[in-house]
Amino acid sequence: GFGEEIAARIAGELFTSLDAPVGRVAALDTWVGYHPNLEAEILPQVDTIATEMDRILAF
Repeated sequence: GFGEEIAARIAGELFTSLDAPVGRVAALDTWVGYHPNLEAEILPQVDTIATEMDRILAF
């Protein structure tokens, strides 16, 4: 998607200027059901995003 392209360009063109690696959080590579429980399992949740942010900030 759009965000992935931006992350790839930043990592590719500005790699030596970065203080930490580029991180991404995305939905699982599968279809998304309409039931709230299915959506919660497949789509990124607050905990997933916070974990990735902590990983990058700890770099």
